[in-house]
Amino acid sequence: MADVTLKQFDELESHGGLFLYARKGLGVTAWGMNVERLPANWDEYPDHDHTEDGQEEVYVPLEGSATLECAGETWKLEPGTLARVGPGEKRKVVPGDQGITMLVIGGTPGKAYEPES
Repeated sequence: MADVTLKQFDELESHGGLFLYARKGLGVTAWGMNVERLPANWDEYPDHDHTEDGQEEVYVPLEGSATLECAGETWKLEPGTLARVGPGEKRKVVPGDQGITMLVIGGTPGKAYEPES
């Protein structure tokens, strides 16, 4: 049998329907990964950094758009773009008028990934 796992977004466990646990659902153990489905103009995305755990994040927009706010600057997130944010940077994602669905990948440089349960 092939070592392949296939899931539809709707089959993934979620936190309030906004954060879909893609890593856990697929059984990935090498890096962190979630799908985020943020509604239009949602202003509750946490303004956060990863100074404590050293994790860098990559945002891969799949549908819709958002603005990435970091260190007083802004960048447009839309399909066809990729954004990497370093661990110490405070960041916030503000969805646009249609909301955004994006894949978020995280890991700590130079450190083996340790998946949570």
